[in-house]
Amino acid sequence: MIVSLSDWNRFILSHHPNAHLLQTGEWGELKRGFGWEPVRVVSGDNGVQILFRKLPLGFTIGYIPKANVAASLWNEIDSVCKQNRAIFLKLEPDQWEGTQPITNYQLLLSPHNIQPPRTLIVDLRGSEEEILARMKQKTRYNIRLAEKKGVTVRAWDDLAAFHKMMLLTGGRDGFGVHSLEYYRRAYELLHPKDMCELLVAEYEGKPLAALFVARHGNRACYLYGASTDEERNRMPTYLLQWEAMKWAKARGCEEYDLWGVPDEDEATLEANFESRRDGLWGVYRFKRGFGGQLKRAAQAMDRVYNPLLYWAYLRFIGNRE
Repeated sequence: MIVSLSDWNRFILSHHPNAHLLQTGEWGELKRGFGWEPVRVVSGDNGVQILFRKLPLGFTIGYIPKANVAASLWNEIDSVCKQNRAIFLKLEPDQWEGTQPITNYQLLLSPHNIQPPRTLIVDLRGSEEEILARMKQKTRYNIRLAEKKGVTVRAWDDLAAFHKMMLLTGGRDGFGVHSLEYYRRAYELLHPKDMCELLVAEYEGKPLAALFVARHGNRACYLYGASTDEERNRMPTYLLQWEAMKWAKARGCEEYDLWGVPDEDEATLEANFESRRDGLWGVYRFKRGFGGQLKRAAQAMDRVYNPLLYWAYLRFIGNRE
């Protein structure tokens, strides 16, 4: 059955306390204001949050981010998708590649992922000294160097200044940036529940770098990060990440997702990271130092309701996602 936001939040809390951040009611409400409509479906101990995006002529696409769908839910999911005139439903399982694949329910391997498929997961278990010991020596050095050179990190709530810094970083490094309203809404939804923090690294009161970290259950994610071109020799971004990891650890998180590296195997990454700067290559060199384990999410899958329009979507729209 379809449930309300408050019922969904109670369901997650009691049945799936370690559900992925993208399955939380707060995340669904964030996406509601930016082109998606969340629908939450529950059957017994199982449930899923589906996001629908409108297309021309009253059609939609459905999207289930980071969830494992129980067999008992599919009839309800199909019904909801048909009510919303979904051309297809995209499922990104909350699983790593190599785990038991989902091979039934007429799901096709999708040619497109929405979330970055490959990432680095930092283990937050153990003492702070043990976490640091798993990092590369140069990264540990840079964290301590930032402290010695007077960089400090604190919680921040200046979303407008953060957005300006994001625009600067996106222009420099060639990635897309959300609107100020998007970051503000994310902060307003997550921060009152201690599900996120905006951290800023400063030197003599001047902001040098900032990041937005979010968490749910035992997992934290580095969602957004920005830096200026000033005082880079003070290595503010290294201390900033370390403080974000400590923030997550203090709230019971056992892993920290660095959220996106090039979709290549480890040998290719290590052979090319010093020479390539395009796409996510520019951040891999930085992220690799924090001692995370390289993992790839299970490939997205599509459940098709309208084969002709699905083909047209892949041909004309999907390639631009």
